[in-house]
Amino acid sequence: MEKENSKPDWYYVAELELVYKSKVKPSQRPQVSSSRDIYRLLLGLWNPDKIEMLEEFKVLFLNRANKVLGVMDIASGGITGCVADPRIILAAAVKANAVNIVMAHNHPSGSIKPSRADEQLTQKIKEAARWMDITVLDHLIITDGEYYSFADEGLL
Repeated sequence: MEKENSKPDWYYVAELELVYKSKVKPSQRPQVSSSRDIYRLLLGLWNPDKIEMLEEFKVLFLNRANKVLGVMDIASGGITGCVADPRIILAAAVKANAVNIVMAHNHPSGSIKPSRADEQLTQKIKEAARWMDITVLDHLIITDGEYYSFADEGLL
């Protein structure tokens, strides 16, 4: 069967481009050095009207000096959960040229206790990122008044 207009095969191949555009000067990027720093930064990025209503998953992308290159909303779900795709997280990390990442999600219930699914996802992403020379520094579960740090609790 002949192709329309006899175009060459390469014409039917999608072209991909990896682009990271930042409007923030490197000297103006916030730097994080503790889970408390991360929590404060993330709380400012979270919509306060949604933190107790639905679960959301965000990732901070960091350079070698732990300066924030960017933040990405990975998933938004319901009251009891959301689906964070490791491939999306790692694709974004590569695109941002990140060396380190910090994951975070909220629990609308107000509980900061990680679920077994939270622990499994953290380990899965940590292992996949390791193969790409990207370090998962932390995974925070946040509420409006407190947080849980996987790193502080020795789960990373």
